[in-house]
Amino acid sequence: MSLLVEDLEDQTRYRQLLAISYHDLVPFIIDHIKKKSAMTIFYWSACILFLIIAICIRINIGHYPLSAIFFQSTLGLLIYPLICIPVHESLHIIPYYLSGARNIRIGMDLKQYLFYVTAHRYVASPNQFRMVAIFPFLVISTLLGILIIILPGLWKWGLSLFLFVHATMCAGDFALLNFYFLNREKKIYTWDDADQKMAYYYEKL
Repeated sequence: MSLLVEDLEDQTRYRQLLAISYHDLVPFIIDHIKKKSAMTIFYWSACILFLIIAICIRINIGHYPLSAIFFQSTLGLLIYPLICIPVHESLHIIPYYLSGARNIRIGMDLKQYLFYVTAHRYVASPNQFRMVAIFPFLVISTLLGILIIILPGLWKWGLSLFLFVHATMCAGDFALLNFYFLNREKKIYTWDDADQKMAYYYEKL
């Protein structure tokens, strides 16, 4: 049976670790994506690997008209990422819904260039939250990898650029995953108040 928000208020069993406003998420993300750990090493290694793949593809696919190269570069660096934003956020919904959350909302803070998915007053276990955070990275990276393999010519270039850009777009997800990794000795439950735009994290005692 899933925990309720009221269950976390039992101070003999749970202790609040963090309460953070959505308006303060960007500094939190920057701080935790910079903290060195196995999680951030994996993330930055993946970004570098995807960039190397894109460069190698461009070197090996041969000569094409400059206009065609510019078109695919624009697709990979700008158009595909913009189109992907709602797709990426929607993929966060799937593990939330499968874990039992129903009051799921998508929001944005354009001042911070931040898009997010939240499940209002739903308490997520550590494993549930980890899956919510990493699911879009896994799905989109796998799909793009398959398309890069099967599609011809410059399509590989445009999609490989997008593979790299999408990985950089996952920095917020991996920052949150790193928060959990850095506190991996603790069992952390989290819930959001979407109305007040607050996220809460509790440690099980």
